[in-house]
Amino acid sequence: MGIFSNIFGSKEDKVSKPEENTYLNWLPLNAIEQLEEIKQTSKTEYVFIFKHSTRCSISSIVLKRFEALFKEEHQALKVYYLDLLNYRNISDEIGHTFQVVHQSPQLIILKNGISVQNASHYDIVNTDLSTFI
Repeated sequence: MGIFSNIFGSKEDKVSKPEENTYLNWLPLNAIEQLEEIKQTSKTEYVFIFKHSTRCSISSIVLKRFEALFKEEHQALKVYYLDLLNYRNISDEIGHTFQVVHQSPQLIILKNGISVQNASHYDIVNTDLSTFI
């Protein structure tokens, strides 16, 4: 193996790496009108809203770690993704509607139209997803 292969990896290394599977099916949250639908859905199941800032390195790290929490048994969970930079108005409405102080990154878990749990920053990855199945 040459020096460049040691540093950058060989072509064979890149081909043989298995593709990572994720059991998280993000639902884009990009319209205020969706909040009413989310409230209705939360009457029969838990609904998650993940608020993410695409310019924040902590938010990006937490997002990846949050995605890694999802196992096959969690794939039916409803998880909405909100891009804070493009939809700040929706974030403001979430805070008002569900009485949650804005943070970023932030995970809000809803049931029966109210926030039953919320976490921000690295506390998000301590969420036990199995509790919400």
